[in-house]
Amino acid sequence: MLNDRQSLILCGILAVGIFVSGILDLLDNYIVKTALTIIFLVILTNVYVVYSKRKKEEQNNLK
Repeated sequence: MLNDRQSLILCGILAVGIFVSGILDLLDNYIVKTALTIIFLVILTNVYVVYSKRKKEEQNNLK
């Protein structure tokens, strides 16, 4: 799905977004919450997809 560089960029955006919105007291805004939640879910989905691909490849290599 995403390569390593894109994953790191998304993690950085999420960390900076949480930090900046916390300092500016914007975490109560639903748009900010939605944007940060979507970024977080994309990262989690990417981790799951990559993990399942590696697991399938390992199972295929063992056969």
